[in-house]
Amino acid sequence: MNCLSQCFSICFGRKRNDVYEPLLQENERDAVTELLQYLENRKRTDFFQGDPLRTLSTLAYSENIDLKRSAALAFAEITEKDVREVNRDTLEPIMYLLQTNDSEVQRAAAAALGNLAVTVPNKLLIVQLGGLEPLIQLMKSSNVEVQCNAVGCITNLATHNENKGKIARSGALVELVKLAKSKDIRVQRNATGALLNMTHTEDNRHQLVNAGAIPLLVSLLNSNDKDVQYYCITAISNIAVDADNRVKLANESKLIQYLIHLMNSQIPKIQCQAALALRNLASDEKFQIEIVECGGLPPLLELLKSNTQQIILAAVACIRNISIHSVNEKPIVEAGFLKLLIELISSDKGEEIQCHALSTIRNLAASDYNKKLIVKEGAAEIIINLLIESNNNSSGKGKATSSSYLANGQTYGPIIKSEMTAALAILALSDEIRPLLFKIRICDAIFPLTGENELLEVQANAASCIGNLAIHLEDDSPFVEAWPQIVNYLSRFLESRDLTLQHIALWTILQFIESDGSLKLLLSKTSALVNKILKLLKVFNDNLEKSSNNNNANNNTIQEIRRIITNISNGLSSMESEDESRDDDDEDDDDDGSNDEASTISNQEQSTNY
Repeated sequence: MNCLSQCFSICFGRKRNDVYEPLLQENERDAVTELLQYLENRKRTDFFQGDPLRTLSTLAYSENIDLKRSAALAFAEITEKDVREVNRDTLEPIMYLLQTNDSEVQRAAAAALGNLAVTVPNKLLIVQLGGLEPLIQLMKSSNVEVQCNAVGCITNLATHNENKGKIARSGALVELVKLAKSKDIRVQRNATGALLNMTHTEDNRHQLVNAGAIPLLVSLLNSNDKDVQYYCITAISNIAVDADNRVKLANESKLIQYLIHLMNSQIPKIQCQAALALRNLASDEKFQIEIVECGGLPPLLELLKSNTQQIILAAVACIRNISIHSVNEKPIVEAGFLKLLIELISSDKGEEIQCHALSTIRNLAASDYNKKLIVKEGAAEIIINLLIESNNNSSGKGKATSSSYLANGQTYGPIIKSEMTAALAILALSDEIRPLLFKIRICDAIFPLTGENELLEVQANAASCIGNLAIHLEDDSPFVEAWPQIVNYLSRFLESRDLTLQHIALWTILQFIESDGSLKLLLSKTSALVNKILKLLKVFNDNLEKSSNNNNANNNTIQEIRRIITNISNGLSSMESEDESRDDDDEDDDDDGSNDEASTISNQEQSTNY
């Protein structure tokens, strides 16, 4: 029965024993008559204020159950087509109707409130006025229609961050978990949708887990309803963001198999969310291994071939996390990922995708065998060319050609440059690969990125790459040409309070000292840099013992620096002896350069005694 029929029936009374007995008080009968008139002219009537709202309120607050039904039905019908911001005068009679002990009134009132809960101001006001408690009570109803509308309203309310915590603390989560098991698919959809909306803050996720949501959500991944599947996958993905929740998810034996199966879904958003859920789970070592063992690589490879950017992003982010574990390096390469990852590096699908592809390649490059494959497939050359083009465009020297990767003026941001330099630094560790890197102009790509205008992480990665390139250096001419740049960043790093930057600088200097070419001589003649080195060595020698006794994350770095310092000290002493020997050979030469060199040595000696 619609609202108009309901009002007509009430207005003309009920027949009992052939006599129509009066049902209503006079003001209530007037309200019914007025409502009939308003409904007949509903297109020109504003039900949310003035006389129409007072009429509806009169019926809502009546003790007559039929009038309450009329009011509830009217509110439900009106709000289906007219949703706007309302005030408490509109909401209070609807929330009063929620508490009526009549399922028809409850159903219609919950529907009306759910309709109004679409707009942000209404979401907030409903909760502020105490709407959660009656809605929670309605979720306990035995009437499926009432359950469905009450949960639907909660779902809408839970889309606003300000409401999420209040809903979590209200006791609604336990009821939502119960209703997510409903045999009625509408109730199940609304309940799982509400649970999803409650997974966007860490505290709410923990409360949701404590309410027993994990086993339920995992079991519903096997649902035949695609909406339920999507809500549950996304909720699990969000829950898996937290480390302690991943421990609990690890107890679900079928979880990984379900998610891998869902990556083969015909529905793109389900494919995407399944990959994202696996990505978050793969933050832990256990899941990194399990995803590969359960056959997760083939569907991920197919997702990388997708034409949908979000699916590619989800898949490449997942494989990036999986590649962190060394056990997975070989299976990933053998599954055929390398070629696709290299294609993504130079693609126009967005820097985030490029960053994940680069990070994956960097992880895979941990083994010497994979380093060779990566270079053989052209990854190093592509990265170097991209950086050179970006550097040239940044300096105004770039000019796009048909073979260019980047458009005129296009440059890379610090995040992708950081990933590129990190990948090259790993590749530069290989004695076999370094000569090839020099041939494909790695110095042109890396040296400009040590400048102060670059993000510190980019500078550090570029400097690490230079240090690695200097290992067993045969041709030092690129370093000699870039010596002013090298001195500039080494000086900054030596003066930094950042232990990592100091480590990078000292490591690079050690490579220069151990080289057989011109770099050792250049270093000895650069008195300002040598003095900074000796000053830092003095500080480390004074504080190293104390620092190394501290049980902190820097301990390994400190021990490495201890070794480097010993080698540098020995190297500097050797350099000093060589310089003195040259001075003896040239003692009759009054050339200014010899005097300058003697001054440099003298300064070194003074610094040693600092």
